[in-house]
This record gives sequence, structure tokens and C-alpha cells, in this order.
Amino acid sequence: MTRTLLLTIGLLLSSACLSDAHLQKGDHPYVFHLIQASLWNKAVENNETYYPPTYELDGFTHGTSNPDKLLHVANHFYLDLEGDWYCLRMTVDSLAANGVKTVFEGTAPVGDKQPDFEGADDELFPHIHGGIHPDAVLEVHQVIRDADGVYLSIEGVTTR
Repeated sequence: MTRTLLLTIGLLLSSACLSDAHLQKGDHPYVFHLIQASLWNKAVENNETYYPPTYELDGFTHGTSNPDKLLHVANHFYLDLEGDWYCLRMTVDSLAANGVKTVFEGTAPVGDKQPDFEGADDELFPHIHGGIHPDAVLEVHQVIRDADGVYLSIEGVTTR
């Protein structure tokens, strides 16, 4: 009896550890994606799915679920890219409703830029295995930058 109970508990713990359910939703309810406004405006105008410029190289669309990480991500990966930017707000469910799976994994390079920013190893990040269709987006937020291109805040998302 004791041996059977221990084996059952062991199997339950093993399946919980091997399960990928913890990769599907983190502590934060949203999936955010930073995007150049011109690229998003084109996707919306044409009602087409957007794929980031590094999609082929990376194999997925990068996302961030923790709003506190967004400005670190922006200033690390996108500081040299000029122009207006948006932050798209989605959920795992809104993406799934459009046929796209989201998996939470460790940080990964964006193109050839390594993810060596503050807090990169603190949590898992949503990797969107597909593009983003406008129907998956719940809200579009304006990204605020200074004259030098530094990302300062995201309206309605960050408190900084």
C-alpha cells in the first residue's frame, strides 16, 4: 500500500514537472509586442498578418508579458531603430483564437542581438509561433521616446 502510494505520488509529480502547462500563461495576463508604427499601420490597412523583420531568423515573434520589462527590452533591442513605435496588447487566448500558439521560454536573441539586458534571465518570455493578425490585438498603445530615441514610457502600460 505504501509503495503504491509513493509510486502514485512520484508519477503525479513527474507528470507535473514534465507538463508544459506552466509555459502557456505566466503571472501576467497579457502578451505585449513592440512594433514599428509604420509596419503595424500597413498590416491593419491591408487586414493582413504581421511578421517581424527577424521572424525567419528567429523562428517566432518575440513578446513580453511583464510590463516592467518592456522598456528594458525596447532600449536594448530597438534603440537604433528610428520612428514611431506601438506596443500591441494581446492575450494567449486572443492569439490562439487566430490560430497562433504562444510558448513561454527563456530569452532569445532578436536577429543577431543577444538578450543580455537587465532582467533577461528572471522569467520566461512569450514566444509567438506565428505572426500577429489585427484581430488578435486587444489594444494598441503609443510608445513615447525622447529626442535621442530612448524609450521612456508606453501609454496605458508602463508607469514610468
